[in-house]
Amino acid sequence: MRVMGVDPGLTRCGVALVESGSGRKVTALDVDVVRTPSNMELAERLLAIHRAVEQWLDTHRPDVVAVERVFAQRQVSTAMGTAQAAGVVALAAAERGIPVRFHTPSEVKAAVTGSGRADKAQVTMMITRILGLQTPPKPADAADALALAVCHCWRGPVNERMEAAAAKAKAAQDRHRARLKAAQEEAAAR
Repeated sequence: MRVMGVDPGLTRCGVALVESGSGRKVTALDVDVVRTPSNMELAERLLAIHRAVEQWLDTHRPDVVAVERVFAQRQVSTAMGTAQAAGVVALAAAERGIPVRFHTPSEVKAAVTGSGRADKAQVTMMITRILGLQTPPKPADAADALALAVCHCWRGPVNERMEAAAAKAKAAQDRHRARLKAAQEEAAAR
């Protein structure tokens, strides 16, 4: 499975591609950081990110895109920019029919370090070891994009099976409730 990991951001948007092998074997194929200057208009920054992501998608043809889920941050403007960048990434993938999966920062940290509270240095150190890289990826956005892709390789299939099982259980429950309701209505009509 080829997974494109994206650490969204307006100033620096990390993008990475990994391929999973047997077991927990993962190979890094490419990594980069898309940069946009803060003095550029918001629409132009988003367009630059969108174009770069489109080029990555068309060049690498990933099976899935793993994006960091945006959650409340102290600075609203930072959270908004991150969410907007994540949105253009999701749009580019959706236009190509590529599934997009979101992972929380703590989920990614736990997957690669064993602790959901790991700091950026720990994530970088572990992603360097996991992928057998000669040097740590820099800046941290590059390491985070790799970590997102690795997290999805390791946790994505399990999460999707759990979601499918939950949906199947809900459908069975809905059918059961419908049969019960029909039986009650039939009994009341007698």
